[in-house]
Amino acid sequence: MMKTIKSLFIKYKELITYVIFGVLTTLVNFFAFWLFTKILGEELYLVNNAIAWTVGVVFAYATNKLFVFESKGWSLKTITKELTGFLGARIFSFLVEEGGMFLFVSVLGMGEKAIALAGITITGQLVAKILLAVVVVALNYIFSKFLIFKKKNQ
Repeated sequence: MMKTIKSLFIKYKELITYVIFGVLTTLVNFFAFWLFTKILGEELYLVNNAIAWTVGVVFAYATNKLFVFESKGWSLKTITKELTGFLGARIFSFLVEEGGMFLFVSVLGMGEKAIALAGITITGQLVAKILLAVVVVALNYIFSKFLIFKKKNQ
């Protein structure tokens, strides 16, 4: 049984670590979004989201490079190539998220809604952010695996 679990982990290690660090990146992003919403106010939700995105991208690049895709190259050429691709892909997924946030909150009116659950208020903005996080995580994995940190034999 343990041998089977170990072999499955080895086989799917990249995907498992991506999910783990993806969840951590999402938590970093959500915490930063919450923090800047408290500091700057809900009306600046797109600015708060942009700041949270920046914090999350820095965290994601480091963890993806070191732990998920185990990119060993540290030359200036390698870092420049990876970082350019990583930022380009993340900017694309950020624009998808910002567009989705605007659509859900401003156009569809989710920003006006809130749910109180166990003493915690869940805003429509947060619900929109959660829905969009699923799309963004999937896009980011595809870009990272097949374009940015691809192995030489892929």
